[in-house]
Amino acid sequence: MFIPVKKSEDRKENYGLLLEHLPYYINADEPFWTTLANAAAVIDYFLDDVNWVGFYLLEKDTLYLGPFQGLAACTRIKMGHGVCGQAALKQETMLIEDVAAFPGHITCDAASKSEIVVPLVKNGRLFGVLDVDSPSLNRFSSMDRVYLEKVAAILVDIL
Repeated sequence: MFIPVKKSEDRKENYGLLLEHLPYYINADEPFWTTLANAAAVIDYFLDDVNWVGFYLLEKDTLYLGPFQGLAACTRIKMGHGVCGQAALKQETMLIEDVAAFPGHITCDAASKSEIVVPLVKNGRLFGVLDVDSPSLNRFSSMDRVYLEKVAAILVDIL
């Protein structure tokens, strides 16, 4: 039951709305992937100029495609490979202004030009990553990093 909210023209205001509404779609009594499915939709709704929002979930040494919004994507990424694999390996957010300039970038959607990947970590344990792509170069900033890390913290809190 999505609460209809008109998005703002201001990115920071939209992040505020995202953080305000995300908890309505989180239920610790349901499987984590259910929460991630709704989270991907809510994030996609409140972010402008993005073409892919989703999650890759860790199993052994591989990230597997989880819930997402956008075109079909790569189904598995080895730790350390591509932006998602590097962010997971380092357990730190990676903000890539131009994916074509990133050595080893894995292309899933040729329209993607920039990317931000936020690890999902709780008590030092990696569960996966939140991946957001844009068809524009330099789409993501330190503000996106701050707010998407807050989103990730909300999500892993229920694990």
